[in-house]
Amino acid sequence: MPDFSRIEGVAAPLPIANLDTDQIMPKQFLLGTDKSGLAAGLLYDLRFHPDGSKRADFVLNTPAYSGAKVLIGGPNFGCGSSREHAVWGLLQSGIEAVLAPSYGEIFYYNAANNRLLAIVLQPQEIDEITVEVSNPAASRIEIDVAAQRVRTASSRTYAFRMDERHRQMFLEGLDVLGASLKLLPQIEAFEKRHRAENPWAIVLPLPENAT
Repeated sequence: MPDFSRIEGVAAPLPIANLDTDQIMPKQFLLGTDKSGLAAGLLYDLRFHPDGSKRADFVLNTPAYSGAKVLIGGPNFGCGSSREHAVWGLLQSGIEAVLAPSYGEIFYYNAANNRLLAIVLQPQEIDEITVEVSNPAASRIEIDVAAQRVRTASSRTYAFRMDERHRQMFLEGLDVLGASLKLLPQIEAFEKRHRAENPWAIVLPLPENAT
């Protein structure tokens, strides 16, 4: 069984305040009808010049951070529009967690529902971690979801709190749909009881041409 209790890997510093979802996943990458192919659009305007060539000085384009699993963000990370594609793009790019002092509310819950770990720490704690991981030799980080603790390469530890429902989802490897399906027996029992108690409530089928 996979171990969903911890995330370990390189953390990349991205201390940009108010990094919005349009910057995380620009609009031109929202044309598909499914979730696939979004890694190509992640932070596109920060990663590439207008001619499509890579910006050599952008952190995720450097060899030391190219395989990062964690981002250390700035305040109000993921603000802006509600596009869930921002979360999907991060996950498809191998990012499993973001640490920041605060988040756009919709982004935060989109992340939780899709099993992207969005951790809130105090601003001074984020500043300390950012300074540490800015040294590639000290960029590895460990996140213990079960214990709700972050540990850096220098063995500094930081406690965080998660909603218990989302913590359990993460530990079980479930997104919000998987968590809902766990309750399928109770859902079906409720439906059966509701129909028995309210026989007058007739659910009509949709017409064949309904969309």
